[in-house]
Amino acid sequence: MQLDLFSILLLGLTGFIAGGINTVAGGGSNLTLPALMMFGLPADIANGTNRLSVLMQCIVGVAGYNKHKMLDRPAAIPILIPCILGGAFGALLAAILPNLFLKPVLLLTILCMSVVILIRPETIAPTPGTTELSPKENKKAWWSLFAAGIYGGFVQAGVGFILLAALAGGLRYNLLRANALKTLCALAFTVIALAIFVAFDQVWWLPGIILACGSMLGAHLAVKIAVKASQDQIKWFLFAMTILAVAGGLLL
Repeated sequence: MQLDLFSILLLGLTGFIAGGINTVAGGGSNLTLPALMMFGLPADIANGTNRLSVLMQCIVGVAGYNKHKMLDRPAAIPILIPCILGGAFGALLAAILPNLFLKPVLLLTILCMSVVILIRPETIAPTPGTTELSPKENKKAWWSLFAAGIYGGFVQAGVGFILLAALAGGLRYNLLRANALKTLCALAFTVIALAIFVAFDQVWWLPGIILACGSMLGAHLAVKIAVKASQDQIKWFLFAMTILAVAGGLLL
C-alpha cells in the first residue's frame, strides 16, 4: 500500500470526522471502512485495521467524559461484562467468517431507532429525573448489550446505535451519560477484537495509525461539544446520524 500526502490527509480527515460521530452517536466506521478499502485494503484487513482507530478514539472519549464527570463508573463492571463476552465471540467469528449477512440486521435496527426517535423520543431520550437501571434490573438490556458486543466484535460499523438503544432505551440513561458508557463499552470489546485481529495478521499498522490520529482529535472535540449540548440537541444529532447511516448502508 502506497500512501502519498493526499492519501495521508484524506485518511486523517476521515478519521477526524468518524471519531467525532462515534463519540456522540455512531456510524463513523461507515466512513472509515470504505476509505480503507478505497486505498486497496481487503475487507477483512480494513475491518481489523479500523479497530486501531476505534480503540484510540474510545480512549480519548472515555477520558474526556470521565473528566467532565459524565461516566457512571460504579455501573461500568455490570455493563461491561455482557459487552466483553459478546465482543470476544464476535471478533472470533469475524476472523474466520464473512460479515455480509449482518448488514440487513444492522440497517433494520438503525431504521427502527430513527422511527422511535421521531414517534416516541422519550424511549431513547429519557426525561430528566428518570431513574437509571442496572443490567441486573433489566435482563433485556443485558442481552442487548451482549448482542451489541457480538456485533461490535464482528464488524463495528454502527455498533454505537445498538449500544445507545440498550443504554438509553433499556437502562434509561440520558443520552450524554449513555454516550459515555457506550464509548467505554466500545473500548472494552475493541481491545479484545484488536488483539484477535492482530493474532490473525489482519491489521495494517500505517494506515491504522494515520486514521487513529485523526479520530483522536475528532473524539476530543466531540466530547467538548457534547458536554455543553442539550439533551434535545444530542437527540436530533443522533437522529440525523441514523438517517445517514441507513442511507450510506443502502448505497454501499
